[in-house]
Amino acid sequence: MVEIADSAVVARTSMQDVTGKRPQAGAASPEGEAFAPLAAVAARPWRALAERAIEPNGYYLPDWELAVNASATGRTGVSALSAWSEASSAQDGAARLIGLMPVVSLWRAYRIPLPALVSASPYGTLGTPPLDRDMANDAVSRLLVEARNAGAHALILRDVSLDGAAMNAFGEVLRQDGMRPRNLQSYVRACLDATRDADELLRDALGAKKLKELRRQRHRLAEHGAISFDVARRPDDVAAALETFLRLEASGWKARRGTALMQDDGDAGFIRRAAPALAEMGQCEIVTLRAGEMPVAAAIVLRHQDRAFYFKLGVDERFAKLSPGVQLTLDLTRHLCADPAIATADSTASADHPMINPIWRGRFAIGDVLIPLRSGDPVVSLIHAALTLRRQVREFARHAAHVIRDRT
Repeated sequence: MVEIADSAVVARTSMQDVTGKRPQAGAASPEGEAFAPLAAVAARPWRALAERAIEPNGYYLPDWELAVNASATGRTGVSALSAWSEASSAQDGAARLIGLMPVVSLWRAYRIPLPALVSASPYGTLGTPPLDRDMANDAVSRLLVEARNAGAHALILRDVSLDGAAMNAFGEVLRQDGMRPRNLQSYVRACLDATRDADELLRDALGAKKLKELRRQRHRLAEHGAISFDVARRPDDVAAALETFLRLEASGWKARRGTALMQDDGDAGFIRRAAPALAEMGQCEIVTLRAGEMPVAAAIVLRHQDRAFYFKLGVDERFAKLSPGVQLTLDLTRHLCADPAIATADSTASADHPMINPIWRGRFAIGDVLIPLRSGDPVVSLIHAALTLRRQVREFARHAAHVIRDRT
């Protein structure tokens, strides 16, 4: 029997959910409907949906996103739009979860006081929502209805796969209603075709001269001890390898910038909960490169369906001249290409990333998309204009900061 979140814990949506403003006592949502806090979505139907998802996303797996929602700083306490099938449409006669979208208000996401919902940040750069591959259009339709009933005029999907099956389903449902999605911003990032032979792929990507230089650096690294590449898969092994990763990450530039996971108790708590839980499901590995007994680089890799997700990398910067992060990435590339269960790997990196782009030459289009909820709604144009202005102001401020930094 598929579990359904207990209606007693479903929080009634108010205008605070869509605008960030607190309503008067007793006020309900404009349409009188409700949707659940994410923490009320039961893990079992969510896991079943993840298995049937039309498109993989390791960052919206339940054991990951529920851990983020529980403690990751700035990412807790989000809500969830959910879509359920009719009971009679499932083989066992029970309703099943066919779509899910963790959301926050436009006010919380961007400090814009307009009635829209935004996909919640999953502590990763992919926000493609899980949709049942057999009922994707139905799932989208029901998610849009729930968003309308919450009083929203638009949905903003952040960091979605623009050419993926999930976005195609949103586009098809909108076309049927005489609407279309609006791209807010986009970029391409590196991905790996893991169906290829790894050595051939690396030769094509880096060339003989660069590979020769990397082999020279690896020999230099081996002067500190035999080089080994270890893959932790079991929950206990992942938990131990995670501590090695956290120490490496906190020893370098991320610590100086204040972005290492270990530097924030909430972030450290989330990853210590998520990684072993995902490993229990075969959905997380931690890879470590060692010189002798000394770890010089480590990375967290998520797995969902036939795709891997390269989440974070930590290195010992004392060996920076020997490229330990690149050396680990080469070994990871060989590891993923040798795994018949993996077809692609998403770098989840920024555009033009200087380390991963020359190695993984595939490209993956990512963007933010505005989904209108009512045809001809002038509020949607207002939301679009506000988001565009915000982006332009931020780009101007970023450019000005670079100019000032260069002059000083």
